Amino acid sequence: MKILLIHNEYQQPGGEETVVEQEHKLLEGAGHQVIRYRRSNWETDEYTGTRKALLLKRIVWASDSRREVLSLLQLEKPHVAHVHNTFMVISPSIYSACREAGVPVVQTLHNFRLFCPAAFYYREGKVCEECTDHSLLRGITYGCYRESRGNTAVVAAMLKFHRLCRTWELGVNRFVALTQFARERFVAGGLPAEKVEVKPNFMHADPGAREGVGEYALFVGRLSPEKGVSTILEAWSRLHTPIPLRIVGDGPLISELRDEAHRRKLASVEFAGRLPREQTVQAMKNARFLIFPSLWYENFPMTIVESFACATPVICSGLGAMAEIVSDRRLGLNFSTGDAADLAAKVEWAWTHPAEIAAMGAAARKEYQTRYTPEQNYTTLMDIYGRALGNKALAGEPATRS
Repeated sequence: MKILLIHNEYQQPGGEETVVEQEHKLLEGAGHQVIRYRRSNWETDEYTGTRKALLLKRIVWASDSRREVLSLLQLEKPHVAHVHNTFMVISPSIYSACREAGVPVVQTLHNFRLFCPAAFYYREGKVCEECTDHSLLRGITYGCYRESRGNTAVVAAMLKFHRLCRTWELGVNRFVALTQFARERFVAGGLPAEKVEVKPNFMHADPGAREGVGEYALFVGRLSPEKGVSTILEAWSRLHTPIPLRIVGDGPLISELRDEAHRRKLASVEFAGRLPREQTVQAMKNARFLIFPSLWYENFPMTIVESFACATPVICSGLGAMAEIVSDRRLGLNFSTGDAADLAAKVEWAWTHPAEIAAMGAAARKEYQTRYTPEQNYTTLMDIYGRALGNKALAGEPATRS
């Protein structure tokens, strides 16, 4: 079959870009023809003067993106359009182009932007769903997007306009949520339940299982407030057992966290900085367990799945998708979000019970093999495409139109 992949790239590449590239390779590897329509938010850096003001309009409706997508649809005649992100250069205008061309749309929901201008349901150190529970005016009041009421108002206007136009309701045949928890949030926010499917992300290459019990505890991720790294440092100051900790990653809090570790006299904590992927995977294999202490919902943390693939169990916040993915006492341990004392207790138990932790690691590896491989993901994706087209399955369809 033929698939049009649509994605608006961010200025700072992240998990979404990785998922798009992996799904592209997955589809082409299975013999399907993939066409790409992509734009980048780097384009906005070229906007000056009047054109900068017009950027506010294009976030709501980008006529050039609509025109280009419609032309591509008419020329290539894909079976399905798979949309990943339209914010901010592409805009939701492209859904009407797909409707005009009669091409069904599958939309992957990588974050909560449809209901939260900041996209993450997170404000001032804790989960916030006020824009869903009340109205988008709450986000404007708080200036949630880029800490600006004006910028937040533009995003809120885009959301309000397309809700009134029923853009997502009428223009999307199937939504893809990454976890059951996320699906529940999207349905609660107003998406039609019968259209929202669950398909997790996957690992394109199997890193192989670790050997041994692990030499240290490990954190891997961006060093930013919502990731909860400060909770780890506070927990380490409460430990009765000296446990080595490696922190892999970089971010805006790096200096502050280094200072905090020094102030707390945490000699067992090492900041390794950002590492190449191969070294990061090796760090996971050498760890006894991974710690994932995020303070916000997270949509689908690939770091957890990577750890599972290495047979390394995870100690994570018992919040949202994290608690869903990391089954407590089976694939790792859950602790009360932001609770350093609870995290310290779970860490000490894990460190002093290597046999139990090794068993959780083996179960985590099996979970990866069952749920997060390319083969499993391909089957689920084809089923979703089939339902978008009104068919039962498309795994055996030819790569091009007849």
